[in-house]
Amino acid sequence: MKINIDPNPTKKPLNHRGYFGIGIENTKSELNVGTLWRSASIMGANFIFTIGRRYKKQSSDTMKSWKHIPLYGYETFDEFYKTMPHDCLLTGIEISDKSISIIEFKHPERCIYLLGAEDNGLSNESIEKCHRIVQLPGQYCMNVAVAGSIVMYDRYYKQLK
Repeated sequence: MKINIDPNPTKKPLNHRGYFGIGIENTKSELNVGTLWRSASIMGANFIFTIGRRYKKQSSDTMKSWKHIPLYGYETFDEFYKTMPHDCLLTGIEISDKSISIIEFKHPERCIYLLGAEDNGLSNESIEKCHRIVQLPGQYCMNVAVAGSIVMYDRYYKQLK
């Protein structure tokens, strides 16, 4: 009989209740979508999406993440917003006077994270519709796939507590 021993017995199990998705509005580069898709697959996202651009197969998605979680594509923010699930909070990731620090942020059980393109950020329309705006550390924007990965890791880490 084989006995499985937990290598980290102090680690609490993840709260598997709820779900989250993550996406990019008006992404500038399909490479960022592939990298975000791969991170989302690893970090337990239920779906990813793009608004205003279409994904093209490229080399940064070495895991073939399309086999693990779906990618949705929306032409406009309105089209995306109309399809949001009931009781799901839209959380924008943006440098803004309205934003709260990710350090203090409590991730909702059901959440969609929205990232903007590196050159323009989130649109005014999406910022107005976001239930919350969260800011990562620093005074400058970072690569959108990196920013998304940090947000997903923060969600994962805070679930362990």
